[in-house]
Amino acid sequence: MTYDLVIVGGGIHGAGIAQSAAAAGYSVLVLEKTAIAHGTSSKSSKLIHGGLRYLESGQIKLVFECLSERSLLLEIAPQLVRLESFFIPIYKHTRRRPWEIRAGLSLYAALGKFKPAARFEQVPDSEWSKLDGISLENLQAVYTYKDGATDDAALTQAVMESAKSLGAELKMPAEFLSAVPGEDVNEIAYSFNGTTHSCKARLLVNAAGPWANAILDKVTPIPAKREFDLVAGTHIVIDEPAPKGMYYVEAPQDQRAVFVMPWQGKTMVGTTETVYVGDPSKVAPLPEEETYLCQVASHYFPKFKDVTREELVESFSGLRVLPHASGKAFSRPRETTFHVDKKRAPKIATIYGGKLTAYRITSEKFIAKFAAALPRRKRKAHTHKLHLKPSLS
Repeated sequence: MTYDLVIVGGGIHGAGIAQSAAAAGYSVLVLEKTAIAHGTSSKSSKLIHGGLRYLESGQIKLVFECLSERSLLLEIAPQLVRLESFFIPIYKHTRRRPWEIRAGLSLYAALGKFKPAARFEQVPDSEWSKLDGISLENLQAVYTYKDGATDDAALTQAVMESAKSLGAELKMPAEFLSAVPGEDVNEIAYSFNGTTHSCKARLLVNAAGPWANAILDKVTPIPAKREFDLVAGTHIVIDEPAPKGMYYVEAPQDQRAVFVMPWQGKTMVGTTETVYVGDPSKVAPLPEEETYLCQVASHYFPKFKDVTREELVESFSGLRVLPHASGKAFSRPRETTFHVDKKRAPKIATIYGGKLTAYRITSEKFIAKFAAALPRRKRKAHTHKLHLKPSLS
């Protein structure tokens, strides 16, 4: 069997590219080793947002794109993506002053085209006591705005189901074993149901996230790779009723942005940013990361003052793929990169990085970039018109 695209990885980008490719009429096979959204795509902060904090590092184009995608996802996936109220409390000790927050929110609103969902306002001090028991000591101002939230795993599953409805095939659990680029196609071997299978692909798409370079190691000869850092982001879940809104606070330890938010009826706090070295399959929350997040929660919410890491309901850690660089991960670019080995282009393409919010537009850009290398096909649909619903499985 010869496919137009064989995609390795069933995370949000693998699912998104499968949907975009199938919508464009291409034949698609997805190989997922464990489960849909098993890795990073189920261990995010569960947000569909522009990324207010990315304005600090000048990533304005990314924020604009993500805000546009947020608006679209609210329309095509209303059962999966919802608007939530976000609150930014500013204290005497907070590094970012009220005028800075207001300026950032004003730019955020402008990039959101001043739609109702992009506007913000200042919460009157008479209302502060109603904000989920947040500490009022030295509180100087509170701003509120709207942003999106989702169940990241459920969204990924819905996108994959959409891809399958358009003709994409999914083999799972299936392990990619090898690929040998030929003159026109890649010869691919994979295991499925305990046996080895083979197929051909005009384009091999490496959407394995943290495992991307490990996948390239299975290609003969091994293609060129990009250097990247794996940055672990840990979240903790506290057995306390969910807050009524999302709180965007500044960690007192290092002034990083941290969210305190509702999750499945409880309170989730995250995330950290720790450079990770080792097998991506073995990433796990570090005790110091859990303690760090407990301290952030207790600093802003007196009801959490006695919470310790031993009392947590759950904690989990996911890996981001960020450009290799020195310095803090906080300010590194979040854009997605498409990498092609020039000697074999365009038969093998690897996706590095990316954001959950921008998965659809990223996938559309990917298909457009490689369309010239693929046969002409009759388009079946457009992803910006395809409605997504929670999977029944």
